[in-house]
Amino acid sequence: MVTPIDIGTGAESSVDVASSEFWAQKQEWIRTMRQQFSRRPEFPETHGMIDDEGALNQEYFQPPKDAHPSVERKWGDEEKRKLLEGIEKYGIGHFREISESLLPNWSPNDLRMKSIRVVGRQNLQLYKGWRGNIAAVQREYERNKEIGLRFGMWKGGALVYDDDGHVLKAIEESNRENPP
Repeated sequence: MVTPIDIGTGAESSVDVASSEFWAQKQEWIRTMRQQFSRRPEFPETHGMIDDEGALNQEYFQPPKDAHPSVERKWGDEEKRKLLEGIEKYGIGHFREISESLLPNWSPNDLRMKSIRVVGRQNLQLYKGWRGNIAAVQREYERNKEIGLRFGMWKGGALVYDDDGHVLKAIEESNRENPP
């Protein structure tokens, strides 16, 4: 295969990318770039990234010897049930309390993100302190999904606001007719 760009200089020419000369030239260019940009005098921690010839130091990119592998967590039906129990007991926005009492392996921010999916709304501010049981949370999810689909603002499993304010107006109208 022939390409019209010489990787080393950027000049136009015919280069056979299948040739060993092309790959040797490319590797030399990579080493040169690493030498110029990888070692920063103001950041001593970068000095071990490459050797003097510009080759990567693979040991630099390994996890520290004292690093502990993270515990794999899976979100399942039991965790969702506990989150819903926490929403009913403590209310939306009290994710620290939910984490501490029901889901200690999940941070408050993790639970906030999960609540976005459970309720179906990216912005939970209008729900602050709201305590809904499982049926109420499901109704809110369905309501949010309906509004999102109507305005094309159902993104990644959650209702997001539009710049024109149509979504917020629809939420307010829906809340007047049937409060959460």
